[in-house]
Amino acid sequence: MASYHSNTLTSPKKKEDSFLDKIGTLARKKKAKEVNELEQEGKDAIESKLNMSSLAIDPEGYKLEENEERSMIDPSSRDDYKVKELMNILLGWINDELADQRIIVKDVGEDLFDGQILQKLIEKLAGIKIQFPEVTQSEIGQKQKLRVVLDEVNKILRLDPSSPKEINWSVDSIHTKNLVAILHLLVALARFFNAPIRLPDNVVITILVVQKIGNQLVTRKALEEITSEHEDMGARIGCDRDAFDTLLDHAPEKLNLVKKTLITFVNKHLTKVNLEVTDLDKQFHDGFYLILLMGLLEGYFVSLGCIHQTATTFEEKLHNVHFAFELMQDAGLPKPRARAEDIVNCDLKATLRVLYDVFTTYKAAPSSFS
Repeated sequence: MASYHSNTLTSPKKKEDSFLDKIGTLARKKKAKEVNELEQEGKDAIESKLNMSSLAIDPEGYKLEENEERSMIDPSSRDDYKVKELMNILLGWINDELADQRIIVKDVGEDLFDGQILQKLIEKLAGIKIQFPEVTQSEIGQKQKLRVVLDEVNKILRLDPSSPKEINWSVDSIHTKNLVAILHLLVALARFFNAPIRLPDNVVITILVVQKIGNQLVTRKALEEITSEHEDMGARIGCDRDAFDTLLDHAPEKLNLVKKTLITFVNKHLTKVNLEVTDLDKQFHDGFYLILLMGLLEGYFVSLGCIHQTATTFEEKLHNVHFAFELMQDAGLPKPRARAEDIVNCDLKATLRVLYDVFTTYKAAPSSFS
């Protein structure tokens, strides 16, 4: 009897618990459904805004001044396979360059914005040391460091700060992790330093631009070209295939003959100042021998005060090569088809092209200092 009484007392509680459990389960399912619907609604709203047909956002929400613009990357561009390929190639290049410093970059935006890794990369590529006072890791301190680093980059790349159109990045754009600016910067560095990578051709990013006009937001799309055609780092812009391409590609056995001819010509003149070349691949990469050669051929002494006799950094070597190119053009030679950066990077074809132009111009002329 007692047992029966106990069962009759507990049974209604179990039913009540079961009922509450069901109510709770239904509530959770309803809540999850509402969350999913809300997420989908948000996604649809975003995609709708990005269609650019209209952008009904309160102008005050952007805090834009009249005619001021702000831009963002179209999400479809972030998913573009060429953009992803470019970022992966650049990441691999940076990590290879900084491997000896045990630095690993995982995201070009998140890891480069404060200037620290950019500083290490530039120092490694250019063989320099960027000096500046120790700064804090506050936003102001980060921007101070970033400004010093970017000023050095612009100097190395020979960009004119007074011509903003030449420079596709700024302290603010890099610090705010603007992907377009960061990619422009990294591609410029890869090209300049002849990175051993192949950049994908025709990488274009779609930009969504919002401008405040008459207290209304006007939107438009713009296309930003990051790379063009023939971005293979071995195929130089403005340098069509010539006899040297054919020689190296199809008749490498004749290469030594060509090098021997050029070495004989060069030493005929450099021995007058007790210098001798034995390795075309490396002995011209700092520009010093090329400068002396032009002085000997043209019959003048080059002031050593305007060149680097013992160039050690990339920038010093580049200065010398550019100076040599100027001497060549002053002497009436055609504008060198090779890039100065390629000479510094010991690009054999570039060095051969420059020396061959000198050789064909002066091969029959006696040394002016004989």
